[in-house]
Amino acid sequence: MNTHTSYYVMLFKSVSYALKAEKILKQEGLPHKLIPVPKQISSDCGVCLRFESEWLEKIQAALTNKVEMEEIKALEK
Repeated sequence: MNTHTSYYVMLFKSVSYALKAEKILKQEGLPHKLIPVPKQISSDCGVCLRFESEWLEKIQAALTNKVEMEEIKALEK
């Protein structure tokens, strides 16, 4: 079976950072989804941004120095 990164999730220290990032990405027209943090990452309540692997560099560039992100994790579909 071939495994490869299908998508990424971007984690933030607070929901307000996630909402700010979502607003910026909408303005930039970059595809993403605001989702609950997957259970395999954390049992804490919270939201994160999910996006396809092909958009990683553009999304990182759009948010750099605008929103404080905690980490980006690669996940499989």
